[in-house]
Amino acid sequence: MSDIHSAGADKPRIRVRAGSSSGVPAQLVSWSGGDSFVNFAAKIGIGTQNQNSASTYAFNFITRNRMMLEAAYRGSWIVGRAIDIPADDMTTAGIELSGIDGDDLQAMNAAIRDMGLGQQIADSIRWARLFGGAIAVLMIDGADMSTPLNIDAIGPGAFKGLQVFDRTVITPTLGPTDLVQEMGPDFGLPAFYQTFTNGLGIPALKIHHTRALRQVGIKLPYYQSWVEGLWGEAVMERIWDRIVGFDSVTQGVIQLVYKAHLRLMKIKGLRNLIATGGPMMEAVAKQFDFMRQTQTAEGLTLSDADDEFQVFQYAFAGLDDVLVALGDQLCGALEIPRTRMFGTSPGGLDSSGESDLTTYDDGVHKDQEAKLRRPWTVILDVLHRSVLGRKPDPGFGFEFNPLHKPTAKEKADEGNTVTTAVTGAVNANIVSRQTALRELKQSSESTGMWSTITDEEIEAAEDVAPSAEDLMLLAQKSKTPAEGEDPATTEPGEESGGRPGGAARPALRAA
Repeated sequence: MSDIHSAGADKPRIRVRAGSSSGVPAQLVSWSGGDSFVNFAAKIGIGTQNQNSASTYAFNFITRNRMMLEAAYRGSWIVGRAIDIPADDMTTAGIELSGIDGDDLQAMNAAIRDMGLGQQIADSIRWARLFGGAIAVLMIDGADMSTPLNIDAIGPGAFKGLQVFDRTVITPTLGPTDLVQEMGPDFGLPAFYQTFTNGLGIPALKIHHTRALRQVGIKLPYYQSWVEGLWGEAVMERIWDRIVGFDSVTQGVIQLVYKAHLRLMKIKGLRNLIATGGPMMEAVAKQFDFMRQTQTAEGLTLSDADDEFQVFQYAFAGLDDVLVALGDQLCGALEIPRTRMFGTSPGGLDSSGESDLTTYDDGVHKDQEAKLRRPWTVILDVLHRSVLGRKPDPGFGFEFNPLHKPTAKEKADEGNTVTTAVTGAVNANIVSRQTALRELKQSSESTGMWSTITDEEIEAAEDVAPSAEDLMLLAQKSKTPAEGEDPATTEPGEESGGRPGGAARPALRAA
């Protein structure tokens, strides 16, 4: 028989009583999880006396070891890519503004580019991944950094960009009254951040949280977050053993190269010659010097008849499989496909890595929405008032540009698909001519076609279904000419909407 005991938060324990019918010796076994299958006689299963039962987990606070993290980032290319790739991919493609056009749009895009806002946001993500946390501070000319951000008080030219501080140069204030008390997404987070005055040129600043765009590496549960000063965990801490293993195997293979061709020379009485020393030992040294010279020049190996010369070669088979397996673990832990991490396609028949990259792109977009939507919204609100001198209109917004930009062929195929679908709907009398033109214009953002259809042309169009010939003809005219190819010329009579041999229709312009 057995009893199951638990006390408070202690793990359940199984006590096997002495003299039980099972014949298992008396023991106290700590039950630490796993499935419920246990065979004490065979010592199988978690909780029995085997090596696997001794396995556990312990804290390894790599996040707090700044010098080690910096050395790894500077010295290991695999660490550098693990940190940089997500940060760069989340920001490289940039954003596309909406609800604004003309000179205002150009001014906003120029300010984003000139201030390097995308790069500063990338740096905040980068250092948060490396150290566990970072903030990007809104630099407002003449503002008191310790006061809440007053968005309505930002005047023309007041916004000067972002300044990034990682957790090694700035610390949150964690007093009883220094946490955000207002209900919302910042509740319970630090209300202020204080820079370290370490003599490296960083001024003493107390920064209110509304002026700081916060990023963390890996979010931690409540108690562990407090252990880290309300920051997160460095990305490297979770995969440190795998990183060390990958670099260790790589270095081991490099060292084996020097020992891949070993040669052994057996000399009779060598031990006595070494012990005697003097001219006899010098003669042995001269013999090997002569052998090296002749091997280099002629490839000859000269030795005494009593000497024995042997060559050993090391086989490297299987080591590449170990590196691939470790690399796959790193890619899985970092959620970065092998194609992106190592620049090589995964193995297997018909495996190009395209599906992995598509999944990765979807993950990048998810992270953008989760981690960058709110920071960019605040930045653009501030930037709009600083550049254009007024608050944004209600329709002002943005979207993240896709990481993968479609090729000209992909856009052309999508455009033809949309045009064919719209044509079919018109011919089936499902939609009117005006609706068709609106659908075609709306598709121009992704297809590159139909962008020059104006609202006036849509309103002036007949509220009847156009012919398939009209739409397909406009589709051909709207295609962007290939590089080095002259743009297609317009046939006489088509500018007014006429068809050769047919009645004129209201004009439709295509990109």
